Amino acid sequence: MTRIERLIDQLERSFRGEPWYGSSVLGVLDGITAETAAARPVRGAHSIWELVLHMTGWKREVLARFRGVTAGEPEAGDWPALPGRDGAAWRATLADLTAAHEELVAAIRASSESALDGPVRDERNPTPGSGLAQWQTLEGILQHDVYHLGQIALLKRALTA
Repeated sequence: MTRIERLIDQLERSFRGEPWYGSSVLGVLDGITAETAAARPVRGAHSIWELVLHMTGWKREVLARFRGVTAGEPEAGDWPALPGRDGAAWRATLADLTAAHEELVAAIRASSESALDGPVRDERNPTPGSGLAQWQTLEGILQHDVYHLGQIALLKRALTA
């Protein structure tokens, strides 16, 4: 298995497959309503909906970096505002998360093994040799999603307790 195949395998398992640690992103989000997604069962914590928007934004930011865009914040910001509070807006948010995931996987699939070792363009840290390789950022978004997936699972549990 190539590094690209292994990376795609891990991204797919964590997003919609059967990861060894438990449920995938889509598995945990399955059945969550707009009302549940917008709720704040833990004071001071983000809502499930906010976490999904955050995950989507960072997935797209990592995709942009992989395509050679200089590193920055997600286009809509780190913690975008909810686009609404109804079922249609929630379904659109979930569809956007899925689209962002699929765009990232497609870009990785279409790349080369050597592209994984290329540098992430980051003018915030210009010292030679101090930046990240593309593979590190791609593995990082996988870790980022799993971290927030745990938060979503806890929020979901708090809402159903």
